[in-house]
Parts: sequence; structure tokens; C-alpha cells
Amino acid sequence: MAERELMYREALREAIDEEMGLNPSVFIIGEGIAERGGSYKVTEGLLAKYGPKRVRDTPIAEAGMIGVGVGAAIAGARPIVEILYVDFAMLGMDMIVNQAAKFRLMTGGDGRVPFIMRTQGGTGGGVAAQHSQSLEALFYHIPGLRVVMPSTPADAKGLLKYALRQDDPVMFLEHKHLYMTKGMVPDGEHIVEFGKGDIKRVGTDVTVIAWSNMIPRTLEAAEELARQGISVEVIDPRTLVPLDREMIVNSVLKTRRCVIVQEANRRGGVASDIASIVQEECFYEMDAPVEIVAGMDIPVPFNLTLEKASVPQKDDVVAAVRRSLHLDPFAEAAE
Repeated sequence: MAERELMYREALREAIDEEMGLNPSVFIIGEGIAERGGSYKVTEGLLAKYGPKRVRDTPIAEAGMIGVGVGAAIAGARPIVEILYVDFAMLGMDMIVNQAAKFRLMTGGDGRVPFIMRTQGGTGGGVAAQHSQSLEALFYHIPGLRVVMPSTPADAKGLLKYALRQDDPVMFLEHKHLYMTKGMVPDGEHIVEFGKGDIKRVGTDVTVIAWSNMIPRTLEAAEELARQGISVEVIDPRTLVPLDREMIVNSVLKTRRCVIVQEANRRGGVASDIASIVQEECFYEMDAPVEIVAGMDIPVPFNLTLEKASVPQKDDVVAAVRRSLHLDPFAEAAE
């Protein structure tokens, strides 16, 4: 299949554009997403193409936006609500948790809520504790929600197109530092199904599971480890809910070691739940305990140096992999 290189933000825009063209019930609302094209330029050009009824700027009123989106979805539309940033999705948690996530169950399976919340999270810009959080664990914990965290342009496009054809609420979490990254995206109709993880790098010695912006960081670590003679398999679940348990378990059974990397702080995180799955399914076949590399249990610092120190970096992943192999985690650095 032919491919072309796109930025992550361009791939997202292409997905929205294609689905808006196919389905007149798809519309998008958010702060600055119309005339300005969004803070990360994902929606640039869509206002001119689809008009202000389907591409609509809103006030800074997250609870209102989410409420409108959930109500419109229940009424039969397919809204995309862009929240700038995930930190402020907390203002609409009642609508997300008690309305959108529960509606299908509370209508005996008859109700549908094809609601998409696109939002940005993660560290790296020095924008302090209220604009830098990784909150996927909050949504992961709520039955009824789908949680999507693409790491590449191809995954971003394919997963968003798939999301826009589902009848359940989807938390589509993008990392603010991935928007300018580039990657090859297949031409034509490109769909990535939920619950299908991807092996970003094949290896034999250790399985490393990561998602979102931790994937490029983990791949850098895998390159360094390869130079040390260590073969790392990098697994990207792509969707946390549903989770591709089979891919994870099969990889760990092959390598017999597992490291899980999340940007979010460790306490109560998705990594801990995945670790419990690995322990339940693979314990008797493993040669080392599961290692978790995660952010510190602190608010994200404003200072750039402290911010960097508070979340996993390449060297942290390298050290964790070496520990899982019972090697000195600092030996290579010392050399």
C-alpha cells in the first residue's frame, strides 16, 4: 500500500476531514478550533470547508462543551469536543462519568453515545501543574468509556476514524509533544481497530510496554540497549480500553521479562493494572519481577529541569531494562 509522510496533527485533521465528508452528523466544537484552527492547528481549514454550524468556537466553558457534546450524541449526532487541556476535562466529569459512560447500560442497551473528547496531555513545555498532567488512569477506571492514546501519525488517523464510527464515548488523548512528529501514513481508507496493539519493535530479551509520548522515548532506549547487545520488544497498546491483553501476554511469555513505562505518576496508574495482568498470566514463566517506570507522585513542576526529572526519560528505561536482566543499571553510563 502506498504511503506518504504526515505530521501527527495533519493525520488527525485528515481523519476529521474524511469523516465529516462522509457523515453530516459529525461536527466539532472547542476553544479556538474554528477561525484559529486550534491551538495545535489540528482543525485548520475545516471552518472554510464545512462552515460554522459544524466547526464551532466556544467560550472557555469546558462543562458546557462536554454537556453539549454528550447531549448531542444521545440525540443522534456525532460530536467531537476538543478540550484544551485534559486537566480541564475535570470540569465535565459528571457528564463523562455519570451520563456518557452509563447511558447504554441505563437504557437496557438501547441508548447510544457516539461522543468523542479529543484533548491534550503530558509534560515537556514548562506549563506547570495545571496544564501538564497525564490523566488516562481516571478514564481507564470508568466502565463504559473507551480510552485511546495514539503514538504515531498513522495510529492517530486510523484510531480517530474508527472512533468516529463507534456508538460509545471515546476519550481520545493526544500528547502535546507529538503534534509536530512525522511518520508514514497509508493512502486511502486507513482504519485502526480498538483493542489491537502494535509491536513497534521486535525483540527477544525484554518486553517493554509503553504508550503515547513514552513510545518514542522507549524506542530510543531500545536503540541504545541494542548497542549493548540487549534485544527489546516494544509493545504499544494504542488503546488502553479495550486493552490488547493477548499481545502483551504473548510477548512477555516469549521474553520472560517485562518493563512498563508511563508518563503519569505511578500511584493508581494504568501501568500497575497492566503489571497485575502480566503477573496473573505469566508469573510462573517469568525470570524477573515486572518493572514499572513512571512519573513521580508530585504535581508537575513548572521549572523545565525539575519537570524533566519528574517523568521517565530514556536513561530511566535503559536502567529498568538492565535491572530486569539482573545487570548493573548504571554500568554502561559509567563506561
